[in-house]
Formats: sequence, structure tokens, C-alpha cells
Amino acid sequence: MPDCDYCGASFDSESARDDHLRAEHADELGPIDQRRLGETEDDDDGIEAAPIALGVVLVAAVGIVAYVLFFAGGGGGGSGPPYGVNGYDVQQTPTSQAGSVHYHGTILMTVNGNAVDFSQREYQLQADAFHFENGDGERWHGHARGVTLEYAMATLGIGVTDDSVTFQGTTYNQTGGTNVTVAVNGENVAPPGYVLQEGDRVRIAVTES
Repeated sequence: MPDCDYCGASFDSESARDDHLRAEHADELGPIDQRRLGETEDDDDGIEAAPIALGVVLVAAVGIVAYVLFFAGGGGGGSGPPYGVNGYDVQQTPTSQAGSVHYHGTILMTVNGNAVDFSQREYQLQADAFHFENGDGERWHGHARGVTLEYAMATLGIGVTDDSVTFQGTTYNQTGGTNVTVAVNGENVAPPGYVLQEGDRVRIAVTES
């Protein structure tokens, strides 16, 4: 049987004892009994918990902001170019999702007179936006807008710049003893900025004397 801590009276239930406390000992109740009986709104635990909860929210918000600025922004490097593609830095990636368009062209690449065989498996279907397919190593497929020649070749594991070609681990630079040609439709182009179009005939040639 529950007893009253203030006068020693015994009761059949805790609710009867609580009613007694409210009626006879309201002015004597300690903090614990006051909170248990709902006689006070000054809940110390609640008062202390509110600042703690607010602090947790603020810490989480700061963490989210830091993540966005550091990781999404590239850790201080920004989210802009260059973009890494197969270990090469490219200045532009496709400007639309793969599948938004479909166009074609041809490509011929030679290194010291030897044609690169793009029909080999290592060059087939390497990227959604640009690729060779069905064992055809001459006709390329573009499936996104804004595919630059630099990006297209990087998806194949080949680096091209205005005056160099990197192929199978070797970089060939335009020098007195090496001639590098990167042309589209018979005109020399700058691969980082040239956007492939329907029917483009790409020619890349490296010749060492």
C-alpha cells in the first residue's frame, strides 16, 4: 500500500495517494513530487534539454554546409573544369543527358603510319554519350549534346590537345621531330573546344621522323 511521505497515511492506490497530496500537502510538495503530479511548469529537465537539442541542430547544420562547400565544391577547387575522364583533364563534359540526341561521324587515327583499330573491345561502348559499337571501329555515335573531341577521345583512353596526343602511355608533342595533326573535315581544330557534329570526319595523326 502506498504511504504519504508527509504524514504517513496509507492508501489503497497511488492515485488515491496523489489526490491526497494535492489536497493536503500542496504547499509542502518537493520538486520531484511537483513534477510527478504536474503541479509546476518549471521542468528543469525540459529547460536543460531545449538548449542541448538546439545545439545538436546547429552542429548538424554547420556540418551540412561544410560538406556542400568542401566536397560538392571540390575541396576548394570548385566544381568547374577541368573534369577527370579516364585520367585525363577535359575542359567540357556533355551538356545534356545521354540519349537526348543521336548523330554519327567517322574517325581515322594513325600513329607512325599504324591505324588505331577502334573495333577492338577496349574501344567499344566505353561511354554512353560517345562510343563505337557493334564492332565498327570507323563510325562513331554521339548520344548527347556538347560532346567535345577532347572528351570523346578521353572516353577511349586517348588524350588529345591542340598540339599533343597521348596514346598507350606515350605522349607525342608537336616538336621539330614529331608532327601531330588533329583535324575535323580537313581543318585543324582545338579538341577542348570543338563540339562534334553530325557527319564530322575526324582525323588524328602522329608522325615521328
